[in-house]
Amino acid sequence: MKTMRLTAFLVAAMFIVPFVFSQSKQVDIRKSHLVWTGKKVTGEHTGNINFKSGKLIFNGEELTGGEFFVDMTTITCTDIKDKEHNGKLVGHLKSDDFFGVANFKESHLILISVKKTGKGQYLVKGSLKIKGKTNPVEFEVVHAGGKYIGKMVVDRTVYDVRYGSRKFFDNLGDKMIYDNFELEFDVVVF
Repeated sequence: MKTMRLTAFLVAAMFIVPFVFSQSKQVDIRKSHLVWTGKKVTGEHTGNINFKSGKLIFNGEELTGGEFFVDMTTITCTDIKDKEHNGKLVGHLKSDDFFGVANFKESHLILISVKKTGKGQYLVKGSLKIKGKTNPVEFEVVHAGGKYIGKMVVDRTVYDVRYGSRKFFDNLGDKMIYDNFELEFDVVVF
């Protein structure tokens, strides 16, 4: 009888203890940044997107998970100085050719597993939803200077963002846009 009670206690402890020591910290969206870079044969463009909300989950001081929502309506371009040309690019990025922002106003990232790889270094596996499509992602995160910093490389075509992709269109020449784009982030929590 004592063995059964001890076993029941240990099983319950396995499920309860992680919740007791886990804590969630909200992302400070005013101090956190998300920068995109898209490349094409003739160059590249870069800009910002704002976090809508987010949280990181910790066990003590160690990162164990998290969740982020990104406001796709806030896409900007920072490398084109001509206002008209800049507006055309941003409008195109928001169109159905790219991110279809009218119908898909936010993107969503869930950190499913976080593995510590060194002091303040983590390998993250997650689930990224863009344009209504969800796919796995993997990237590294470094905790430095009070920020969680990293870069994610995303294949846009698995999210039905096909414009200018060699996978779907022939004879693009110098109008071809590379399928992968980068998202660099620094996240501050409070």
